[in-house]
Amino acid sequence: MPRGVVLVSGGGGMANRVRGAGRRAQGARAQGARRRAQPQASEARLGKEDLRSSGGARAQGARRRVQGAGLNAHGNSARQYHIALGPGELAEYILLCGDPGRAARVAALFDSIRLERRHREYVTFSGTWKGLGLSVMSTGIGADNTEIAVIEISQICDSPTLIRIGSSGALQKEARIGDLIISTGAVRLESTSTFFVNEGYPAIADYEVLMALVAGASRKGLRHHVGLTATAPGFYGAQCREVEGFPLRKPALIDELAAQGVLNYEMETSALLTLSTLRGLRAGAVCAVYAHRPSGRFIADGDIPKAELRCIEAGMEAVRILARMDGVKKAAGAARWTPELRI
Repeated sequence: MPRGVVLVSGGGGMANRVRGAGRRAQGARAQGARRRAQPQASEARLGKEDLRSSGGARAQGARRRVQGAGLNAHGNSARQYHIALGPGELAEYILLCGDPGRAARVAALFDSIRLERRHREYVTFSGTWKGLGLSVMSTGIGADNTEIAVIEISQICDSPTLIRIGSSGALQKEARIGDLIISTGAVRLESTSTFFVNEGYPAIADYEVLMALVAGASRKGLRHHVGLTATAPGFYGAQCREVEGFPLRKPALIDELAAQGVLNYEMETSALLTLSTLRGLRAGAVCAVYAHRPSGRFIADGDIPKAELRCIEAGMEAVRILARMDGVKKAAGAARWTPELRI
């Protein structure tokens, strides 16, 4: 029934009134359609001129695709597409983990929580801990997911400090299940970082974050090791795990890495360190040992929470130490911390 038509009872005049109202409504709709078509035609003409002046339809289409992904033509926006966060929603110090459940367990240790955001595998909490602003974000598994997190965080934070708190497999006999391994650098077996830097580019931890992690683990009395990590692009073949039906192309790789002094295998650290260095951010990593590759043993389910908590405690204590470092640097007018600037 056309809008504006009121049905009333009253013999044959009612039908005439309805037909008349219908004709008037149709005419109004037709006239409105013509008016709407005129600006659209003008916009189409202007659009063609814009395309010519901006380099063609392909350029404008590319800009539309970027905007559709939640980014503007320059590749940034107030809210990032994957992590679903905008400026001011992350703290200066950010803990990164693969497991969304671990992010929630870290946040449970905060004194207060001001933000909780969940989008895909990226689960984020921001709050306070011991008077410090602190965020934790899960990235999911792998270097490619880590790339997204680092890049999108860098678009909405001026100078974040990123600390990975993860799990890994030990390659050296002396590392026990449940121990912590703090990375000085990482062997870049993953390919994600090669799309930004040359194959020989080193993946190294920021020395301030590295020292804070070592100091944090020591102060907490947590058994730990310090050295090189290998970041693999997968869990099975890339880490030399034999599974029936999936023959390994490089079965000796794990022994080669162990012979070269690499302490542990995992799947994120080299991408984190490489991209953070490239962007000028501080980053580091500490991982609990869940697998002992020399013996073939894996952590018992009941021991996982304790190992995870040790890793979390080391990361959070490192944040507290870094905050003190940063305060001392600011007071001294120094760009970097040195042992002379006691904390």
